[in-house]
Amino acid sequence: MPSATSAVLGLAAELREAGRDVISLGAGEPDFDTPEHIKQAGIEAIVDGQTKYTAIDGTSQLKAAIRRKFERDNELKYSAEQILVSCGAKHTLFNACMAILSQGDEAIIPAPYWVSYPDMVRVAEGTPVIIETGIDSDFKVTPPQLEAAITDKTRMLFLNSPSNPSGSCYSREELVALGEVLKSHPQIVVLADDIYEHIHWAPAPFCSIATACPDLIDQVVTINGVSKCYAMTGWRIGYAGGPREVIKAMKTIQSQITSNPSSISQVAAATALDGDQSCITEMVAAYKARSDYIVKALNEIPGFECREGEGAFYAFPRVTGAMKSRELADDADLVKLLLNEADVVLVPGTPFGAPGYVRLSFACSIEELEQAIARIKAALV
Repeated sequence: MPSATSAVLGLAAELREAGRDVISLGAGEPDFDTPEHIKQAGIEAIVDGQTKYTAIDGTSQLKAAIRRKFERDNELKYSAEQILVSCGAKHTLFNACMAILSQGDEAIIPAPYWVSYPDMVRVAEGTPVIIETGIDSDFKVTPPQLEAAITDKTRMLFLNSPSNPSGSCYSREELVALGEVLKSHPQIVVLADDIYEHIHWAPAPFCSIATACPDLIDQVVTINGVSKCYAMTGWRIGYAGGPREVIKAMKTIQSQITSNPSSISQVAAATALDGDQSCITEMVAAYKARSDYIVKALNEIPGFECREGEGAFYAFPRVTGAMKSRELADDADLVKLLLNEADVVLVPGTPFGAPGYVRLSFACSIEELEQAIARIKAALV
């Protein structure tokens, strides 16, 4: 089925074209522009004629930059053959599902999850197995929950930290505890979706599961990209580091679907990874300020309950109280009400596997957030 978030964004665009003064908090996209030094690298690549096909798995220049990034930021060492560059992290995740899953294989997905995970598994003829979490557990799966979900058909575990949609982030200690379960199940490949790695403000440093559990290195495909932290969503570059045979299979899948990613985007991505990182610091400071504002403001709305995230750029409040007070059947009805009565676009929680919640993106200005909150209050209070 089509992505729920894409459908919401399309609706917001249609309403604006029709003249409605809509505030969209549905976007999963930074509101910042790509930093100038990265754009300039792309321009120079065009001028220099770097506009031909590249190797299917990425240029040697970009793969070297990715290897340096993994070692610098994550203490992970990969050979060039263990790196694959794709057309965005979404493409990388899809390649992994197609390469690893066979008909009847099970993939464990903690909820709330990014809306595309279950459908990717289904396209690969696998079966999604959902582990429910919620606001009371900080939206994190526990070792007992993980163990209980594993069967002899389990082949994959999705682990997204910081999380879209909840903003929750696993600590090193929590990852080690999950790793203890996974050690006993070597047939399981973990897809560590770290795309929001650098949009992170928890007191403890970010930690990926392959870093926390080095003895699991042959079971983990670490997936990342330049879209979120460098505001490069349109450049479409994602990448993976992982076991050689898995990466080889992913490369084979990619060779028959897209071949190589954009040659120009690869040059820009290498510049992003190797260049000045202060642009990330500036963006994260803005996201943190917005997070502080939106969480406090949402908790002041009757029927909303929101925990503070530790990364990404989303708030994910429980809204069952608001649904009950307005006698609404589900979170989708609340989203429709706020669209019709407040001209504010949110995303319902049900497509994320979390009925009774809504997702708000704060990848927009504080002024827009203030206007949106005022409209929501006026519609509900």
